Amino acid sequence: MKTIYPDNSDGDREVRPEAVPGLRPETEGTADATSLTLEVDGEMFVLRSNEFSGTDYTWLSGPNPGYGFGVSPTPNLSLAEHTEHIRGFLNIVDPTTGYIEDD
Repeated sequence: MKTIYPDNSDGDREVRPEAVPGLRPETEGTADATSLTLEVDGEMFVLRSNEFSGTDYTWLSGPNPGYGFGVSPTPNLSLAEHTEHIRGFLNIVDPTTGYIEDD
């Protein structure tokens, strides 16, 4: 996902010796250097890669702190594709509770 993990000028991923695979600081509800904040239809989401080669979407403007969803795999999705996933989520969330309700 180039927006979240920018490539360096020669097309290879930037090598960062201080990076530790598999570890991510706890940043629930906030953006960090490895995330992207995206507004969709007036709602704010933080997107982060997850350990399943997917994306975790945290709903920042929703009524339930830390609530969101994940999609795997998501290699190289465009912003339009991320927006489509978020709109799909918003379409199934109960506007009263802010949660996906069981049928």
